[in-house]
Amino acid sequence: MATAPRIVRAAAIQIAPDFDRPDGTLDRVCSAIDEAASKGAQLAVFPETFMPYYPYFSFVLPPVLQGAPHLLLAERAVVVPGPVTQAVAERARARGVVVVLGVNERDHGSLYNTQLVFDADGTLALKRRKITPTYHERMVWGQGDGAGLKVVDTAIGRVGALACWEHYNPLARYSLMAQHEEIHCAQFPGSLVGPIFAEQMEVTIRHHALESGCFVVNATGWLSDEQIRSVTPDPNLQKALRGGCHTAIVSPEGRHLAPPLTEGEGMVIADLDMALIAKRKRMMDSVGHYARPELLSLAIDDRPAATTVPMHTLSSHPRSPDHDDDRRPRIEPRTESRAGGQPPADDGAPVLRVAAG
Repeated sequence: MATAPRIVRAAAIQIAPDFDRPDGTLDRVCSAIDEAASKGAQLAVFPETFMPYYPYFSFVLPPVLQGAPHLLLAERAVVVPGPVTQAVAERARARGVVVVLGVNERDHGSLYNTQLVFDADGTLALKRRKITPTYHERMVWGQGDGAGLKVVDTAIGRVGALACWEHYNPLARYSLMAQHEEIHCAQFPGSLVGPIFAEQMEVTIRHHALESGCFVVNATGWLSDEQIRSVTPDPNLQKALRGGCHTAIVSPEGRHLAPPLTEGEGMVIADLDMALIAKRKRMMDSVGHYARPELLSLAIDDRPAATTVPMHTLSSHPRSPDHDDDRRPRIEPRTESRAGGQPPADDGAPVLRVAAG
């Protein structure tokens, strides 16, 4: 008996935050989930750190002027779990929609660029933090860790997520590919840098779709002219807060499944025919028959970052004179042959070892 085709309807949402009301952006998220569900969407993807809003101020203001907006962002940031995650979980469950939401997460005195994946039953399936904030963002967010580089099973399939320039970290992308993601949710801020940002974004998401053999659902934010003026009154700096929007859905064959959205608010909606994954991977499976793990492989430290380590978990032997932590990755050099100083022909590549603990 032939297997019935599996189709997932996805919505990539291009939307503006609410800079004024603390709960305004959350209201916009819930309304957008309702609208996406009314159009038959089973997946709704929002822009990077959409709750309460992306820190646009950090791109155009010098550090000496960032204090007040940074503190306001921290005040309105999302605690996970908390009232915001509860509200989104309830809406996801009520509508039966998988929701991928970017938030500014507050964890005590630090902020993080965090991606949340809510399953269709409202369960928080994944919380991950951007591993390396980009350029100006390092003034705002702390670094994430490898614990969030996970693909999760959801009602619509295996879902992975990365934020913005994490897509330029090929090993981060490969870590998700190796977990056989079927739907990759990408999030970018939008309304930033200018048209070149959108052009680069398109190349990036189409390449990941081709290389991983998965669907990519990408969402970017939008700012109105009034919002741009509220970030900076300088007309020259305002130019840096326009363009850079490319909300799109791409197939495993690298094709757009609907026209991308580059201006204004709206949704890109498309049906994902999951059979296209097998069609693509039959020819090129980067983590299967097209891989060469005996030559090239990836080692991941997937432990959550910790600022304290109990003494009993540390190695009993003393540290080296340069005080290197024994839990750090270590490169084991190749063993050289007896003649000519060259490694044997069958010698393996250097192995990156991560101490357990």
